[in-house]
This record gives sequence, C-alpha cells and structure tokens, in this order.
Amino acid sequence: MAGKVKGSIDQENVCFEEALGKLELIVKRLEKGDLPLEEMLEQFAEGVALSQVCLQKLSAAEERIYTILQEEQGTIKENPLLLGEEEKCKY
Repeated sequence: MAGKVKGSIDQENVCFEEALGKLELIVKRLEKGDLPLEEMLEQFAEGVALSQVCLQKLSAAEERIYTILQEEQGTIKENPLLLGEEEKCKY
C-alpha cells in the first residue's frame, strides 16, 4: 500500500496522550505477531511516526519548562531534562 498509511494520524493536531495511546495499541498488536506482513509493516510505519510525534511534543514541553523557569528565576541556568527512557528512544 503506497502513500498514506491506513489509520495514520494528523501529526500536526494530535495531542501527546492520543499519540502515546495509539502507539501503545500498535505495540500490543505487533507483539502478538498474528498480523499479515503487509499490515505489520503499515503498523510499524505508523508507530515510528507516532514515536516521532511524541518525541517532538516532549521536546517542545522541555523548551517551555525551560522558558518558564528562566522567567521565574530571572536568570539563565540551563539544566537539560533527562528522561529515563531517552537513551532507548534513539533510532
């Protein structure tokens, strides 16, 4: 199936929780291992897109937190936000 992935999401307008929920469902389907190969590939592609959406949303949240802390403290002190799963998310 070329082009748009079946069941794909509007990456611009999806919220983090929705993207994460859909990603979790895809992972469960793939872990079962009972899908035809073509459908597994489609699900995998959508999962990759969803994971990118989640990472983008988390990065935006990190920037916003940093900005809020700068405004509150009146000083610039950069402390990178380290997520426990961050190392596992690199592709």
